[in-house]
Amino acid sequence: MTPLRKRLIEDMTVRNFAPATQATYVQQVSLFARHFGQSPETLGPEEIRSYQLYLAMEKELAPTSISIAVSALRFLYNVTLQK
Repeated sequence: MTPLRKRLIEDMTVRNFAPATQATYVQQVSLFARHFGQSPETLGPEEIRSYQLYLAMEKELAPTSISIAVSALRFLYNVTLQK
């Protein structure tokens, strides 16, 4: 487990996120990182926007699914990475 993933899980645990929510957020952050082949720590707003467009246009995900991914990334950047 990477230090970033560990910190993300700790941040969710202290905020009483349900285990299913934690698993979903970890999965969404992993998919985001894998999409770019980089750690989320090195990615920023442009990559997040690009990823949202990818999910909507290429993957054709439902708006709810895109919202889940965005919520996971918002938590990662605002809480865990404090950016």
